[in-house]
Amino acid sequence: MKHAGPTALDALADLIASLRERSELKEPRPGVFYRKGKAFLHFHEDASGFFADLRVSAAWERFRVSREDERATFLSTVERSL
Repeated sequence: MKHAGPTALDALADLIASLRERSELKEPRPGVFYRKGKAFLHFHEDASGFFADLRVSAAWERFRVSREDERATFLSTVERSL
């Protein structure tokens, strides 16, 4: 599974815009977010859809974010992780 490219990030623009509103997150590269100087989340793409890797505590968890309901669930998890 490869990191999300420009076309995938465009498809995730609404989700990424929501993340950019959170002042705790810094985005040094498009679609790659850091929190407190540590990698916090980034996106992947493959033939089965779009995914986000989120650092929950010390471990990375992968979330499917292809559909609106999946994105809402993911954003709720991000909120809890902040």
